[in-house]
Amino acid sequence: MKQPKIIVAGIGPGSEQDITPAVLNAVREADVVVGYKYYFRFIQPYLHPETECIDTGMKRERTRAEQAFELAEQGKTVCVISSGDAGIYGMTPLIYEMKRERNSNVEVIAFPGISAFQKAASLLGAPVGHDFCVISLSDLMTPWERIERRIRAAAMADFVTAVYNPKSEGRYWQLYRLKELFLAEGRAPETPVGYVRQAGREEQEVHLTTLADFNPEEVDMFTVILIGNSQSYAWNDKFITPRGYYNRPDKDEQPTKGIGQNIMIQSFRTIESELKNKNIPLDHKWALLHAIHTTADFEMEKLLYTDKGAVEKLYQRIADGRLKTIVTDVTMAASGIRKGALQRLGVEVKCYLSDERVAAMAAEKGITRTQAGIRLAVEEHPDALFVFGNAPTALMELCDLVRKGKAVPSGIIAAPVGFVHVQESKHMVKPFMEIPKLIVEGRKGGSNLAATLVNAILCYNDAEQLRPGRDV
Repeated sequence: MKQPKIIVAGIGPGSEQDITPAVLNAVREADVVVGYKYYFRFIQPYLHPETECIDTGMKRERTRAEQAFELAEQGKTVCVISSGDAGIYGMTPLIYEMKRERNSNVEVIAFPGISAFQKAASLLGAPVGHDFCVISLSDLMTPWERIERRIRAAAMADFVTAVYNPKSEGRYWQLYRLKELFLAEGRAPETPVGYVRQAGREEQEVHLTTLADFNPEEVDMFTVILIGNSQSYAWNDKFITPRGYYNRPDKDEQPTKGIGQNIMIQSFRTIESELKNKNIPLDHKWALLHAIHTTADFEMEKLLYTDKGAVEKLYQRIADGRLKTIVTDVTMAASGIRKGALQRLGVEVKCYLSDERVAAMAAEKGITRTQAGIRLAVEEHPDALFVFGNAPTALMELCDLVRKGKAVPSGIIAAPVGFVHVQESKHMVKPFMEIPKLIVEGRKGGSNLAATLVNAILCYNDAEQLRPGRDV
């Protein structure tokens, strides 16, 4: 008697051309084919005339597995077929579980098939060119709470996501919830979404849209959905997720940037891919990328405030020669501003904290040294870009001088750090509507953060090509 054997075979999504040679050999070898009758038509031409086909009906997977073992234990070669890949939401796991439960000596062999999401992907273009996951919305075997956690995880981790079982007669709202969760976790509204109905079959339909415009009502249980990641894009009616090879220089190519700049570019791309809200103006994003790069703190996405077009306006004033001086509250903020960029643009940085006049004024007026430094700065450079990374009292002093008409700053960067008067000092800046402002809200800030926001302004012309760190 020959060795009892069950071959579990994925017959692909539904086209004869998508059945692998190994699977065709398996169905030719089989004495019995067990499966759902709808799928017999795809393999019928390849069956031996004596091969028996046993239909177990829909949703009777356990019965199907039991019949397969009973027939195999009679010495027959049994082929259990699943659409797509039998190991993906198919019969293979159940067959192995039953083999374990029965302590059966039946040999189990699994042959993979082309999965529906792979077929759909090929029809859409190249949507799974990078890390991806597959999620089923069927809560028949899995509680919805667990499915929702998986959806959130996929969205947060920026996976390209394939969606199986998106809808059924009783499940009408789950796909709406998935769309809501992806948008809530920061996936951009313009993210490509492709959906394919009856992939590989005569009734095949291929659609490409965006996450914002995706309509769950256009989907049924025969549809596979693919949602892009932050790098995915649509081009010529195709859905593409780049792997990164195209933009990576060859090993023999001479590098045009320094090591420091290359590291910074990679860091910026990583930060950009992890932003929750990618649909923000370029000049604000440019400042935000610098802030997160300096602090490794993604809370900056909530804390960094910029007036509309502030970074671009300040850069243009510098580029046009209208803004020649930057004043900082402390020397540490001044030291963090890139010297190469200052020299290239003809800008001078001044900090009055060490000026011999400061100590005398502070003692005479009963004010802090940083306040005194700002008073002196305003007398000599009332239209400078004023930068604060340490002293809230200095920022409050500038606000008072602006209100008195003694200071007319070209711009203000407000990023003092601490617990006393820090938040109030930042609130005091906002009413000056005519002055371009960058503000780190709340108690966070620091000289390094203030300096990096200046650097973002100085190199704003690199933002479009994402080339940070030219003067590193």
